[in-house]
Amino acid sequence: MTVETVVEKETRAAFGQLRLDGVTRRFGKAVALSGFDLRIEGGEFIALLGPSGCGKSTALNCLAGLLPLSDGAIWLDEERIDTLPPEKRGFGMVFQNYALFPHLSVRKNVAFGLSVRRTGKAETARRVDEALRTVELTEHADKLPGQLSGGQQQRVAIARAIVLRPKLVLMDEPLSNLDAKLRVQMRTEIRRIHQTLGLTTVYVTHDQEEALALADRVVVLRSGKVEQIGTPEEVYTYPASTYIAGFMGYRNLLELPVLSVADGRVTLGEKDGLALTGIGQQPISGGRAVAAIRPEDFRVGDAGAENRVSVRVEVSEFHGREVAAEGVTDDGRVVHFKLPERIAPGERVTLTVQPERVLVFGESVREAAEALDEPVETGAQDGG
Repeated sequence: MTVETVVEKETRAAFGQLRLDGVTRRFGKAVALSGFDLRIEGGEFIALLGPSGCGKSTALNCLAGLLPLSDGAIWLDEERIDTLPPEKRGFGMVFQNYALFPHLSVRKNVAFGLSVRRTGKAETARRVDEALRTVELTEHADKLPGQLSGGQQQRVAIARAIVLRPKLVLMDEPLSNLDAKLRVQMRTEIRRIHQTLGLTTVYVTHDQEEALALADRVVVLRSGKVEQIGTPEEVYTYPASTYIAGFMGYRNLLELPVLSVADGRVTLGEKDGLALTGIGQQPISGGRAVAAIRPEDFRVGDAGAENRVSVRVEVSEFHGREVAAEGVTDDGRVVHFKLPERIAPGERVTLTVQPERVLVFGESVREAAEALDEPVETGAQDGG
């Protein structure tokens, strides 16, 4: 959009900072969220990322006022708001299932919140028209939700949220019900609307690609606690743990004995077996550590490379421009890698990877099992 809209003018700079101080939520003896601290600047897009049960939706519902806090406080600038009911907080919410009224037109769905607030007819019409233009649904204003695609229904849900001129927009897995193509399209639309209106957005997702594409900062949660907060680039490039590495695409998490540590470089390896040198991400003194490697960072061949891994190919999947393959080392470790062309199961290949592409963590590979959502591969010693 090239012209600043009325909605945009009235939405920008709704607040300076939102603060969550020690926010905790218990369900009986179970702690769903523990000591959650976060500072959100006005205009930021924050993604809460993690698997089911990590506390991200609990945090969102505490923000919305749908769940009371067990401990802690939420501040909007200098006003404490966790004691306010949901309708007094001035937030908009977009749900996973759209939550549209099937018997009402698009226009009436978008206007519903304004009618509850007893906004005048002329003002309601102006704001609804503006919201529909923002989400590019003007020509569908008189249709019923059932006549729209999933992506269009999600746009209606977004329009219904922004028409209220919310101080904060809360989105709970809004794209999870859409197919892959629509998810990508709607991801772009959500970011466009956020930027156009200068909104402040908190977005819950379990999809790391979604979080990286949308957010200004990503908050990775685990078991109700913050594991890492950073820009998408920081979290992607420098994950703070094997758990986060698993979320950020490091499918290969290989636990090995520590052979040497010098000048930030760590060498891991088994006697007469797999050996890898990488960059230490945590203090490492000895014992065992984990080498984290992205599948796309492996190369085939390159006899002069420092890190070499021999595997027998077991699975080869054509993905268009590349082939995703799975191989097994002689000691039973599963290795994921990518190739420019198909390779037949049963073939043996030597993979290489630069030390700079190997991150070494001084913790057990089991720390990442929850993020990877797949069996842990630690080698023959564990029956792998």
